[in-house]
Amino acid sequence: MKKIILTVVAMMTLTTSYAKNEAFRPADNAERFDMSIDMRRLAAKLELNEYQMEALQIIHDNFNSEMQSAATARGHHRRMLVHQAVRKDAEQLQRVLNDKQFNTYMMLLGTTLHNKGL
Repeated sequence: MKKIILTVVAMMTLTTSYAKNEAFRPADNAERFDMSIDMRRLAAKLELNEYQMEALQIIHDNFNSEMQSAATARGHHRRMLVHQAVRKDAEQLQRVLNDKQFNTYMMLLGTTLHNKGL
């Protein structure tokens, strides 16, 4: 009887720890750091002209590559890389967009980062 109870407890422990690992596994997934967006929809939302759209595309491509490199880092270093990427993206876009466009973009970016858990 003692062996049966110990076996059941061991199986429950293994199952619980396996389920915990599965639950936390997607959080470290690199897909979470993919910041690809539909530029046409963003351009329409921000009412961008051609120059702004080209500049935004270049800046966003750099931002996306920096976020992908942050995906390979761990812990505090990852958070620091994400923070640096967002700050650099904001500084560059502030030069290209007017205040209204920039505020709208930052609201969208903040919402996106929050939804992705970053």
